[in-house]
Amino acid sequence: MGFLDAILGRSKPVRPDLDQLFALPSAAVTLQVAAGFVPTGLGSVCFASVEGGAFSRIQEEARALLDGPVEFSQDGYGYTWLLVRHAPEDVAGLVNDLHAVNTSLAEAGFGPQLLCSLIGFRDERERPLALVYLYKRGTFYPFAPQPGGGEKRDNPIELQVRAMLGNDLTIENDLSRWFPVWGAPGL
Repeated sequence: MGFLDAILGRSKPVRPDLDQLFALPSAAVTLQVAAGFVPTGLGSVCFASVEGGAFSRIQEEARALLDGPVEFSQDGYGYTWLLVRHAPEDVAGLVNDLHAVNTSLAEAGFGPQLLCSLIGFRDERERPLALVYLYKRGTFYPFAPQPGGGEKRDNPIELQVRAMLGNDLTIENDLSRWFPVWGAPGL
C-alpha cells in the first residue's frame, strides 16, 4: 500500500484464501450442536457468466473433476451457479468438491468472475440457512431467508450464527457485504 492510498483511506483487497473452505466441516458441527442446523448436502459456486466455448469447457471440466452430479443454472442477475450434491453427512466431501471447482476456475483465469460459494443447512422447523464464502473478501457470512416465500431475511438467526461461528470461520465484519442470495441453488 502506498502513501497516497493510506491518506485516501484505500486498502489493498484481501487475497482469496480458498483453504478457508476447509474450516466448514468443523463449523457445521458447531452449528448443529449450538443451533440445530444440519447440512443438507447441497453446495454451490456462483460466478459471473462466461460465454461460448469457455463456458462449455468449464462445464466439461467440472463434470470430469467431481464424482457426483453437477448442475448448472443461471439466475435473474446473469450469474451462473454450479450446484453439487453429496450425502448430508459428507460435509468434508462437499467442501473438497467446492474447493476443487473454485481452484479450477481460478487457475483457468476465471478468478475475477468468482463471486461466492455456499453450503446449505436446515433446522428441525425446515428453516433454511447458508454459510456463504465471499471469494473476493476471503470471509464468510450466514444468510437465512425467512421460509414461506418473499424476500425477507431472518436477521436474528444470522446474527446468532455469526456469534456462534466466530471461532470457526473468518466472519465478514461489514454487514453491508452480507448480500442476499435469493433462490440460490443449494439453499
